[in-house]
Amino acid sequence: MEEFEKVKERLASIEKVIAGGPFHDDWASLSDFTVPAWYQKAKFGIFIHWGAYAVPAFGNEWYPRNMYQQGTPEFEHHRKVYGPQDQFGYRDIIPLFKAEKFDAAAWADLFQQAGARFVVPVAEHHDGFAMYRTDFSHWNAAEMGPKKDILGLLKEEVEKRGMVLGASSHRMEHYWFLSGGLQFDSDIHPNPPYGDLYWPTRPDPFQNGDMQQTRGIQVEEAFMQDWLVRCCELVDRYRPQLLYFDWWIQVEPMKPYLKKLAAYYYNRAKEWGRPAVINYKFDAFGYHTAVPDIERGQLAAISPDYWQCDTSVAKNSWCYTEGNEYKTPRDILCDLCDVCSKNGSLLLNIGPKADGTIPEEDAHILRHIGRWLRENGEGIYDTTHWKVYGEGPTEVKEGHFTDTLRGEFTPQDIRFTSKNGAVYAFVLRWPEDGVVRIHALHSGGMEAKFRGFVRNVTLLATGETLKFEDGEDALIIYGPQGEKEDPVGLKIEVE
Repeated sequence: MEEFEKVKERLASIEKVIAGGPFHDDWASLSDFTVPAWYQKAKFGIFIHWGAYAVPAFGNEWYPRNMYQQGTPEFEHHRKVYGPQDQFGYRDIIPLFKAEKFDAAAWADLFQQAGARFVVPVAEHHDGFAMYRTDFSHWNAAEMGPKKDILGLLKEEVEKRGMVLGASSHRMEHYWFLSGGLQFDSDIHPNPPYGDLYWPTRPDPFQNGDMQQTRGIQVEEAFMQDWLVRCCELVDRYRPQLLYFDWWIQVEPMKPYLKKLAAYYYNRAKEWGRPAVINYKFDAFGYHTAVPDIERGQLAAISPDYWQCDTSVAKNSWCYTEGNEYKTPRDILCDLCDVCSKNGSLLLNIGPKADGTIPEEDAHILRHIGRWLRENGEGIYDTTHWKVYGEGPTEVKEGHFTDTLRGEFTPQDIRFTSKNGAVYAFVLRWPEDGVVRIHALHSGGMEAKFRGFVRNVTLLATGETLKFEDGEDALIIYGPQGEKEDPVGLKIEVE
């Protein structure tokens, strides 16, 4: 009863903030939202998937669900390592999640070295264990497991270094995430609301197993109210300037609560003078009320609206697992150039170990990106898109979960950004002979995309001035010979 009254009081305070405006809980009012300038300029952020699911380090961050799905590798792994699920459930893993080597300052130093402008820790994943101090559940990292306010400690160190703090909530999927445990003898039971780790644990609401089903879905009012008060608590306690939400919030019953959350968040951000943004997937939020996110995927062309790609350093998992299959730094840098050329930002995920250390593979990738950005960041930070995103034969498939489907980029694949009247061209694979041909910057012909004059071409990494000429059908640039490991940035000054 006490928990119910706490939620009821919080809901009343939320309504009061919404009523005070200027944003109200309707799409018309929320469409006055403006994408913050800091976010459009930042371009590159770090995502962090870290929780008790790092303890087994098996499968991926869906281990808490799959350990209750009979017949899965996680189910069998759990029984082999920990025992039957009715004797050792997910809640028994949490005391093993000690984070004894967690050092928020060291993390923030690494993110700064990587060239990140914003940092987005997962505040709560689908497992229902909060990585921050909350008044609405004792199942949080400040009281159990690490017994540290992880989000609070990161906020202090990230902001101390001039980076922006965000936070992500994946709680909505918790409604059904552990439901496999209802099908056999396990420790999963739908306990009373508002405090227990396993509440509410309802059967999968999907029709015919379609997890993208949005219409006809039923969600209990108490759970949606609990979702709202937890999100608003995150806003007030940590003042993140970015809120990221995973996909299942787009189900039909959630629409009124999404509007309330956005109105509350934007009103509070305005009150504090801290411009804020919401990331969402699919059509969860109304058009022009937040910024869309594409998970592990990109766009095929320039978007008139700002957007974000979130992806991970590992191909197989968002969290740390033993034997993660990693992307190369080069591939991630190519994706960064591609995303920025199409009016977007890249949010790159890492997965720390259960003890709080960042795997050397993750750290190596971040340091590599940081070195490249120190040489080429002028063409990334504070830029916008140019007339065309780029050119070249390699197809970038559009949509979610497509980031590993493209082929290798060629010397003809080039991406453009723009700032202060200059065009920045990123050659995604440098030609061995050092001769670059850019068709979009050829000034001849009625159909030319560019009708100005190139005055100077500079190699961003060294500041070296390069020779160039306007060829028959392309601007021809003569640069250094030999292969380059990463994309090569050129600054092209035009009139």
